[in-house]
Amino acid sequence: EVECKGSGFNADNTPMILFERHVMRQRLIANDQPKVVDQMMIKRPDLCSKTSGGYGLYSAQHGRLNAAAQYHRASALESASWGIGQVMGYHWQSLGYKSLQAFINAMYRDEASQLDAMCRYIKVNGLINALKNKDWKAFARGYNGSGYAKNNYDVKLANAYMKALI
Repeated sequence: EVECKGSGFNADNTPMILFERHVMRQRLIANDQPKVVDQMMIKRPDLCSKTSGGYGLYSAQHGRLNAAAQYHRASALESASWGIGQVMGYHWQSLGYKSLQAFINAMYRDEASQLDAMCRYIKVNGLINALKNKDWKAFARGYNGSGYAKNNYDVKLANAYMKALI
């Protein structure tokens, strides 16, 4: 309910994603693609930027991803958050997937595979105790980063938990 409003898939059976333009820039740098960074920052600042934002509609996300992939496929796939848990693609290796493509395949497979990625992320990042203790601030910080409070992520988690109890 908090990450992708209850479903890991769109109506057309593609996984729910959110393409992050600022992450695209970071991933291009990490993947040693400085010329692509320069090119995209000029030609496609909507897809590659120092700043977050400019997300657009959920229905436009796969189009944005596909457009970014024309410049550098791996960086584009790593720059989206995927599925029911909205796990960032660049975590594929730390979560134990054999390849980026294996992670992507799992995100397309089913919600159980998406949930598995989310659980791997929770475990790898030491968030199990925060979840068990219902420490929503600690969990939100670990799951979404230091900017969690800006979007009331911890409050949304607590509210979703209380709603699930009813």
